[in-house]
Parts: sequence; structure tokens; C-alpha cells
Amino acid sequence: MNKKIAIIILNWNGWKDTIECLESLYQITYSNYDTIVVDNDSKDDSINKIKEYCEGKIEVRSKFFDYDSSNKPIKNIEYTREETEVVDREMKFENHPSNQKLILLKNEINYGFAEGNNIAIRYALKALNPDYVLLLNNDTVVDKDFLSELAKVGESDKMIGVVGPKIYYYDEPRRLWAIGDPNGRYKIDTSQYNDIVEVKVIVGCAFFIKASIIDKVGLLDPDLFLYGEENDYCIRVMNAGYKLHFAPKSTIWHKVSLQGDRLKPYQVYYSCRNSIILTYKNYNGIKFYIHLSTYFLIDVPLYLLRFLKSGRCNLIIPMLIGLNDGILWCLGIVQAGENRHKKIR
Repeated sequence: MNKKIAIIILNWNGWKDTIECLESLYQITYSNYDTIVVDNDSKDDSINKIKEYCEGKIEVRSKFFDYDSSNKPIKNIEYTREETEVVDREMKFENHPSNQKLILLKNEINYGFAEGNNIAIRYALKALNPDYVLLLNNDTVVDKDFLSELAKVGESDKMIGVVGPKIYYYDEPRRLWAIGDPNGRYKIDTSQYNDIVEVKVIVGCAFFIKASIIDKVGLLDPDLFLYGEENDYCIRVMNAGYKLHFAPKSTIWHKVSLQGDRLKPYQVYYSCRNSIILTYKNYNGIKFYIHLSTYFLIDVPLYLLRFLKSGRCNLIIPMLIGLNDGILWCLGIVQAGENRHKKIR
């Protein structure tokens, strides 16, 4: 099995995380992949820093691997968003080994997670003709066999649409963050989740999509901008008759805090706003009212209590604005793509 895979990494002011992710990718055992970094108008000199890494000028240090200088320099090509729209087939280095090439896409504004990835997906499908597309967070480190294991599960059933790996906390490498089942979060891995199983959701941190279903299901919803895109996409995949599967032998590590103390106001805003939008989009009739009532009567008070107990009262206003904007979107008063979040700090 040597299916072609396009790996898309979205970068926004996070080049240090991105080059650690890239270095782990360039050491995997799978041999037929293209790596795309799409930059959402970073202001931290990310593009130049990533190029310096490719040239071998920045040596990446990590507790998960040793730096490999043997594949440097890594050949890279660069496109603006407009240029990606006219590239029909990528031939500039199609014969290069997978671990010696990188495609850089530069967006002129921050399109958010959804449309930022969509720009790269459209380019990949047209120019690279992959069998699978993997959306991978830049703040991850991957195991050397992770891609082979994702492909094995994806190929095991033609009705599998999306596959997700076993994800651990970066700071606690045996503590689970995601297994396709929220009941596993925070637990120490004692091999209790080692079965390939069908699940109801795959987190967007590592989202392995069969390319053939993208024509049927479409791209990520750009209105969501940030957070909840994978939930929405998973529902659409299942509604189209396809399945989601968890691949336990595929493992990665994610830089996310156990305490949640890294939450930023804009993250709270989008999480709350999109929770309401997702409910409106995907549930009808009595189910809509049940889900919405549960969110406001249980989830929202728990958020408030959490913010108060942790001394993060600065997150309450973004939460309330997000809830308000979610309701206004459902009523057709505001568009979800508006950049009100820029006023939230």
C-alpha cells in the first residue's frame, strides 16, 4: 500500500511549533506524501523562519526525536493564495523524496482554521491528486508509524470517510487527549483503547480524510472560522453514509494544557458562538431545543463557574459576546464570517 497523501499544516504566528512538527514528519516511515504549510498572514516572520529550518540553519530540539541533518536542505516552493488557484499540476519537485520537499502557501489575511485549510485542500486536490488529505495541527509531534497506520485503517473499508489517531498530551506523553471518544480524555493509557472502532467524532487536530468523499461532502464550513469545524464535518460525513474510525496504532502528541489555563479570549468567543451555530445547523425540531437548552442550562453555567474559580474573569465577556453572536447568526442578523473577534482581547 502506497497511497498518496497530502499533509496540510496551518501556521499562524507559530513557527517554532511548526518546525518541530515538520521535523517529526520528515522522520516517518511512510514514503508517499506531500507536506503543505499554509500560513495565515503571520506577523512573527514565520515564513522566513520555516525557510531557515529547511536550509538547515535552525536545528530542532525535541524530547520525541533526534534532529536529522541528512535530508537538509529541504527544497521548498512558495505560492500566494491567488497563485494556488492557477496551478493545475505540481511538477516542480514531484520526483523528490517526501522528506526533502515542502510547499509553502501564503495567505494575505487570516482566513481562520476552516478557510485557511480549504485553500490548501483545493490546491492539493487539483495539483497533487492525493488519495487522502490529512489536516494536522502545527502544535503536534508525530510517531514515525502514524501515517502508515492511518492509511491502513482508511484502506480497510471503502465506506470509511475520516480516520483519527490516538492523541496524547505533549507534556504527559502517556496521558490521552483524544481517542475519538471523549470518555478517554485525561486517562493514562494502559492499552484500554487499542481496538480499531467506529466513532462519532474525530478531532480536527489530526483529521485524515479520504479524498474521494470531499467531492460528495464538500470542504470545511468557512463561516465557523475557528473551532467546531470537525464536528460539523463529521456530521456531514455520517449523513452522507460514510463512517469515522479510530486508529489506535497511529499516535501523536499535542501541545495542549491539562488545566486549560492557556485559553485566550478569542478562543472562548468562537467556542461559545460556534456551539450555538452547530446546534442550529445540525439539529431540527425538538432535538434543536433539547441541545440548546442543555447547552445554556448546563454547559454555560459550568463555564462561568470554571472561569470564576480559576480567576479568569476576563473570559466571561468574550463568552457572553460569543453566545450573543451565535444567537444573532441563527436569527440571520449577523454573518458568522464577520471579524468581530478582532475586538476581543
